[in-house]
Amino acid sequence: MHLSTLAALLTLATAHPLAAQQLPAPIDDSLYSAVDLEEAKLGQLLFYDPILSGNRDTACATCHHPEFGTSDGVSLSFGDGGLGLGERRRADTKNMPEERIPRNSPSLFNLGAREFSVLFHDGRLEADAAQPGGLRTPLDADMVTGFASVLSAQTMFPVLSRDEMAGSHRENDIARLVRQGIITGEDGAWGQLARRVASIEAYADSFTAFYPHVDDPDDIAFTDISNAIAAFIAFEWRSDTAPFDAVLRDETALEGQAKLGMELFYGAANCASCHAGPFLTDHGFHAMGAPQIGPGKAATFEAHHKDEGRFRVTGRMEDLYAFRTPSLRNIALTAPYGHAGGHRDLGQFIADHADPARSLANYDRAQAVLPDFEGDDFAVMDDPQQVADIAAAVRAEPVDLTANEIAALVAFLDTMTDPVSLSGRLGIPEAVPSGLTVPRVD
Repeated sequence: MHLSTLAALLTLATAHPLAAQQLPAPIDDSLYSAVDLEEAKLGQLLFYDPILSGNRDTACATCHHPEFGTSDGVSLSFGDGGLGLGERRRADTKNMPEERIPRNSPSLFNLGAREFSVLFHDGRLEADAAQPGGLRTPLDADMVTGFASVLSAQTMFPVLSRDEMAGSHRENDIARLVRQGIITGEDGAWGQLARRVASIEAYADSFTAFYPHVDDPDDIAFTDISNAIAAFIAFEWRSDTAPFDAVLRDETALEGQAKLGMELFYGAANCASCHAGPFLTDHGFHAMGAPQIGPGKAATFEAHHKDEGRFRVTGRMEDLYAFRTPSLRNIALTAPYGHAGGHRDLGQFIADHADPARSLANYDRAQAVLPDFEGDDFAVMDDPQQVADIAAAVRAEPVDLTANEIAALVAFLDTMTDPVSLSGRLGIPEAVPSGLTVPRVD
């Protein structure tokens, strides 16, 4: 698109404001499940408590911290075996990670909304009424019941990941159980983590006081823990008070670059074909040629750095290199972008996203934010055939955007920034019942 076309769009936008039917309806309470504040307060402590990690040194908040927009500020981080937070996170030389976490840490905004029924970059966890407990998960028939939501079930999996929270089987009992495939049951990994929590008096008292089915500490199940954490996430990071929300409620109108960006977003740039609805996601899966960096997703017996995305869940060729459409709420503060965090700059990400097949071959590796670690981070990008395969999977037509139009789109996306959700409603606790260190930015 050229400057003459841009000028025409500005004139059109002034004379004919964006039709109301092109914008989503405003967010209201009906889109969310109800949250009990006392349950959320219990979940807050568990979210920030490293007690749920194998080595008792990594909390949910380590990779989902409010200081980094509920993400972690880097492309691919370390869970177990890392020290510090954000770009200052580094490998612990006394407990070196085996590899980086293979995918970028997603933000947590609005996950309490009912329409978020598919989670993880590849959608391997999703609501399915035909499955036991109403969920389809990688555990299939071994998945336990008792989850209040898909969000609750999501919290069950990072604690099983060697690189995220479990650690090495050589280091702790939880990781050894995971290694042996003993996940469910009283003596499984989840059951043992529940026993850890139940052994702490303050937690035991809170669970027995809140949950009617918990009469004593031995009744606490990991599903109770995950339900509390989900309640906290849903309460803490609901986002519906950004400037864009005021537009949807007809309380204000955008001007200047932000207005033009909105016209492009819902018009010629075609962003809304995937980033639809009040949460700006269709919850679908699309191959958009995002750069593949880091270790990739491979089974234990595989030796490659590929990440084939949704294909690894469905086995359908049309799902190769497809990843879930992220919500754009607070997008300006949740960099880096992409399933592997390949872009630190939002404007550059938009430019590459507009013509992904072409941009992939010219990817600027300086866009990656990678803590020091000896790993073959660019193995895929160094292989012309693999780059060509990723590019060939793209189905979206390229969009010609000028530098001014990209700046306008960035200005519009800035209106998604919601100060209330960023600061949180309960905040970071001063301490947690385990007495372990609460993750904080130095």
